[in-house]
Order: sequence, then C-alpha cells, then structure tokens
Amino acid sequence: MRSNFSEGRNMSVIGQITAEIERTEGVNCWMSIRARLTNRTVVTFVGTPEAVCEAAFRAVKRHRK
Repeated sequence: MRSNFSEGRNMSVIGQITAEIERTEGVNCWMSIRARLTNRTVVTFVGTPEAVCEAAFRAVKRHRK
C-alpha cells in the first residue's frame, strides 16, 4: 500500500506516522519519501490485507492527533 500524508516538514510527526506502521505486526515498511516543498510524505508498506488496513488506520489516527 502507498499512503500519502499531508506532512512533509515536521520530522517528528513523520517519525510518529512511520513508527505506527512499523510497529504493526505483519507489516513491513519499505520506504518513505518526504517532499518539503509540497508538504507531503508518501509511505509504502506491505503485509497481509488485515495488517495493512490496521497499519493504515493507526498511521491516520496518529496523524490526526
């Protein structure tokens, strides 16, 4: 799955988002690409369908805090 987050400048927030994905059992985070100019971060991660959904939910929930 590839998820796009509206944060590309605050490394603390980006770290929190990717940490949520990485700590989800059954998911591997392949890469994250940060674009400071457009204030976006794209995170690519893979796993079982259930685990990927859980990781995406956790990442979005963390991003909204």
